[in-house]
Amino acid sequence: MAILGQGNDMDMHSKGRYRSFLSYLVSFFLFVALFTPESVCAARLKDIADIEGMRGNELIGFGLVVGLEGTGDKRGSTFTPQSVSNLLERMGVRVNAADLSLSNTASVMVTATLPPFARPGGKIDVTLSSLGDAKTLQGGVLIMTPLKGADGNVYAVAQGAVSLGGFIVESGGDTTQKNHPTVGLVPRGATVEKAIPFDIFASGQIRIVLRQPDFTTVTRVQAAINRFVGASRARAIDAASVLLPLDPNLGQSPVHLIARLQELEVEPDIPARVVVNERTGTIIIGENVQVSTVALAHGNLNITIRSETQVSQPNALAEGETAVVNNTDIEVTEEAGQLTVVRKSVNLGDVVSGLNSLGATPRDLIAIFQALKKSGALQAELVIM
Repeated sequence: MAILGQGNDMDMHSKGRYRSFLSYLVSFFLFVALFTPESVCAARLKDIADIEGMRGNELIGFGLVVGLEGTGDKRGSTFTPQSVSNLLERMGVRVNAADLSLSNTASVMVTATLPPFARPGGKIDVTLSSLGDAKTLQGGVLIMTPLKGADGNVYAVAQGAVSLGGFIVESGGDTTQKNHPTVGLVPRGATVEKAIPFDIFASGQIRIVLRQPDFTTVTRVQAAINRFVGASRARAIDAASVLLPLDPNLGQSPVHLIARLQELEVEPDIPARVVVNERTGTIIIGENVQVSTVALAHGNLNITIRSETQVSQPNALAEGETAVVNNTDIEVTEEAGQLTVVRKSVNLGDVVSGLNSLGATPRDLIAIFQALKKSGALQAELVIM
């Protein structure tokens, strides 16, 4: 009985140790699952790269917007009457351009982008920009305008009512304006008449081009494609492009292959960069930015000038004249710039915390970043917009 009891105690003890070990193992794997970096920064290939040949083509044309309410081109725009005269002559009406007064008509430049693989009959948006001295294109209609490519051929024809995201109202010498009324849009206002012939598979290979060239990112793209096709077929050519020969033995069409490739997830390598815009006071700090340990002091010099105009009036019995006197008061104050140690930062959170401890405004931070770059303490590229 004692021996059996001892054996039961040992079995229970072993089971307890086993449960403890199993609990520890489960906790370890949960810790690894929670804190192991995942590909949260991974992006689809279609979001960071393009297939060479899949691009739009710019179109341009000269057109007339009619139906304006007296806000069109005035006589200073001599090309508007001439254009209307030519248009009417093609319709069988001969009018001298010098006799035309066209306050309801405006000359515009019509621009559009012909998307890749556009086919005849498709619709695209067009943008209208006033070419003369029209005040607004509100309420106007664009009459038929051919749109040409860089080769001089007509690829689309635009026509339709102008959509304007603003207005201008004048009354009694007062003017109220919203947005930019001399630029308008005709949504789906152009019809594609001719497709641009191009076969992206004619060369027997696919070239994938990164939008942001980077040697690290392009090697990751190459590795991801080779893992997908199961062979070392993709080859990085430079920092921006990867070549993949088309293989008819892959068992799928090139279109399906591109669709599958565009869904591949690749983690782009983002360079350490700080972008500042001095006009707006905007600062963007990249994830990989680091700052070495420095001692930093920053103070502001404020100059205030007050000017007050007073009238010097002499006494009633005194001889003198009334004079205007300007009193100017200039005050100069400088904030104390206490020397602060900014510790070496190894991640973005440390950089932000160190800079926030200075209590500086965004415009002050721009000057601080410039000084840090000059001192060599900023381990990043500084881009000033």
